[in-house]
Amino acid sequence: MNRKQPTLFAPGLIHPALIDAFKKLMPQVQWHNPVMFIVWVGSMMTTLLAIAMFSDKLQGNALFTAAISGWLWCTVLFANFAEALAEGRSKAQANSLKNINKTSWARKLRTPQYHAPQERIPAADLRKGDVVLVIAGDIIPCDGEVLEGAASVDESAITGESAPVIRESGGDFSSVTGGTGILSDWLIVQCSVNPGETFLDHMIAMVEGAQRRKTPNEIALTILLLALTIIFLLATATLWPFSQYGGTAVSVTVLIALLICLIPTTIGGLLSAIGVAGMSRMLGANVIATSGRAVEAAGDVDVLLLDKTGTITLGNRQACAFLPAPGIDEKILADAARLASLADETPEGRSIVALACQRFHPGEHNIQTRLATFVPFTAQTRMSGINMQDRIIRKGAEDAIRHYIEANNGLFPAPVTKLVEGVARQGGTPLVVAEGTTVLGVIALNDIVKEGIKERFAQLRQMGIKTVMITGDNRLTAAAIAAEAGVDDYLAEATPEAKLALIRQYQTEGRLVAMTGDGTNDAPALAQADVAVAMNSGTQAAKEAGNMVDLDSNPTKLIEVVHIGKQMLMTRGSLTTFSIANDVAKYFAIIPAAFAATYPQLNVLNVMHLHSPDSAILSAVIFNALIIIFLIPLALKGIGYRPLNAAAMLRRNLLVYGLGGLVVPFIGIKIIDVMLTLCDLV
Repeated sequence: MNRKQPTLFAPGLIHPALIDAFKKLMPQVQWHNPVMFIVWVGSMMTTLLAIAMFSDKLQGNALFTAAISGWLWCTVLFANFAEALAEGRSKAQANSLKNINKTSWARKLRTPQYHAPQERIPAADLRKGDVVLVIAGDIIPCDGEVLEGAASVDESAITGESAPVIRESGGDFSSVTGGTGILSDWLIVQCSVNPGETFLDHMIAMVEGAQRRKTPNEIALTILLLALTIIFLLATATLWPFSQYGGTAVSVTVLIALLICLIPTTIGGLLSAIGVAGMSRMLGANVIATSGRAVEAAGDVDVLLLDKTGTITLGNRQACAFLPAPGIDEKILADAARLASLADETPEGRSIVALACQRFHPGEHNIQTRLATFVPFTAQTRMSGINMQDRIIRKGAEDAIRHYIEANNGLFPAPVTKLVEGVARQGGTPLVVAEGTTVLGVIALNDIVKEGIKERFAQLRQMGIKTVMITGDNRLTAAAIAAEAGVDDYLAEATPEAKLALIRQYQTEGRLVAMTGDGTNDAPALAQADVAVAMNSGTQAAKEAGNMVDLDSNPTKLIEVVHIGKQMLMTRGSLTTFSIANDVAKYFAIIPAAFAATYPQLNVLNVMHLHSPDSAILSAVIFNALIIIFLIPLALKGIGYRPLNAAAMLRRNLLVYGLGGLVVPFIGIKIIDVMLTLCDLV
C-alpha cells in the first residue's frame, strides 16, 4: 500500500504555504534562484519608483507603476508559494514519520546471548555495535541486524502495511528498523548506526524540502536560465538609449516590465517545486531516495537488471505435469508423488498434491494406520519423501535422486535423464520421484510468469530501456523463462561477481544501470549500479549500498521508480519548453506598446490589437504572474507520462507544450486586456 499523499490544495497546506511565501521574500532566500531574484529586484525598483511618483518627487504615471509593481510582487509570491506548497507536502509526509513511536529505553546485553546479563539504558545512549534484547511488546530501539532469534514485527508505521513480517537471524530478512514493534517472540539485535543516523532520521531529512540539494540536471538548467536572463537583461538595458535616440524615451517601469516578461520566469518560479515534488512522489510510492541525484538518474536509466523469482515470476513454482518413466503408469507416478508431498507445506508441494487429486481423484490413505513417517527436505539431501510399512518414496532434484538410487545399487534410467533435460529446456523445474530403487518418473514444475509483465517489458523497450533477467537457474531454464517473459537478455547461474561484472560492462558502454537487491551478496552490485533499489526487508548491507529503499520490498517497484524519474524529467522539460515558448507572445504585446511611439513601424506586431500601450504592458505582466499559479498543479502532480521513444517524446513535447506555449499567452493576454478595458482600469 502506498503512503497517502496530501491533496494538492489541502487546507492544512495552503495556510502554512502562504506564510512561507512571504517569509521567502528575504533577498538572501531569493538569491538562490537567480531568475526570481531579478524579478525581486524589479519589484523593489518599481515600488520605489511608485512611491517617488506618488510623492511628486518623480514624474510619471504613479498608478500604472504601482500596478506593475504589485503584479511583479505577485509573481515572486506565486513562485514562493509553489515551492512552499511542494515543501509543505513533503513536510506533511515527514511529520507522519516523526510521529512513529520510539522507545525511550533499551535492554543492552553484555554478550549476544538471550540469558546474558543486561542493563536498562536510555535508547539515546546506544552506539553502533551495541547489542540489545527486544521481546514481544517492545519497540526496536535502533537500526540493526538480527544476531539471534526470530520474531513477528509490525512495520506498518513505516510501510503502511498492516500485515506483520518475519525478521530472523541469517539470510536476507535479518535487518530491522528502529521504531518498529515486536509482536511475538524475541530478537537479539546489534545496532548498526549511532543515534541521529537511523533510517528514519535519514528518511525525514530527505523528504523535508529544506534539506534537498539541487540535482546536476537542475543545476545545469538553472545555469541555462541564468544565461538567458543575463542576455535579456543586457538587451533590455540597450533599449533605453535607443528609445532616447528616437526622441521618445521609454520609462524605466516599462523596461523592467519588458525584462520580467522576457526572462523565463515561469520555469524559474516552478523549477524548485518540480524537484521537491519528484522526491515527494517517490515517497508516495513508498520508496525512499537517499538523494535527488538518484531520482533524476532513474529518469535516464536505459538498462534494468531484474531478479527472476518474485519479480518476473510469481516465485511459487506449480506442478503442471507427471512424466512417467518407460513402463510406469502415470497414475502410479502421480500417487507416489502425492504421498511424498502430503507433509510438504511449500507451494510446490501443495501444487503436486492438488494436481494428482485433480487428475486421478485418488482415495484417502489412512497414513496413521500404516505407520507412515515423513522425511523432510534438507539442503544436504535435497530430497523429501515418506516411509511406510511397505513403501519408501523419495522425490527431489535429479542429481540427488540419482545419487540415492546408485547408493542403493539401483540404476538411473537414461530416458528419465532425457525427460529432466526436456523439462529444463522448456523453462520448468524437474523433480524426480523414486520408490525404493525404481525411478518412477518426473514431476514438471513451472515458474509462473506474472500476468502483464511481458507487456510492461514491451513498454520499457518502447522507452529505449533494455531489460536483463538475473537468475541462478541453469542456462536452459533461464533462456526459456526469458523468452516467455519477453526480456531482452538474461544472466544465468548468476553470482555476485557476475552481477558486478555485467553492470560494469554496461557502464563502460555509457549506459545507466538500475537494479534491485535485498541480500548481502547483492551489496557490491547495488553499490556499483547508478540506481540501486534495496528492499526494506533485506540486509543492512544492501540498504547501505543502495541509493533508494523500497519500503514495500516489492522488486517490481523498480519499474515504477523509473517511471517516476522519467516523469520528473518530462515535467521539467515540458514546462521549460512552455516557458520559453510563451515569451514569444509577450514580444508581440510589450514591444509594440513600448516602442511604437518611437518606431511606428512596430505597430504591425500588434497582432492582438490590444487596447493601449499601458493595457498591453499590464496585461502581459498579469499573465506572467497568473500562469505560475495555473501551472502549480502540473508541477506538483507531474506531466502525464506515456512510454515512448526519445524522438516521439520530443515531438509530443513540442506539439503540446511548445505549440501550447505559443497559443495560450495570445489568448490569455487578450482576455486580460479586454477585462482591464471593460473595468476602465487602464
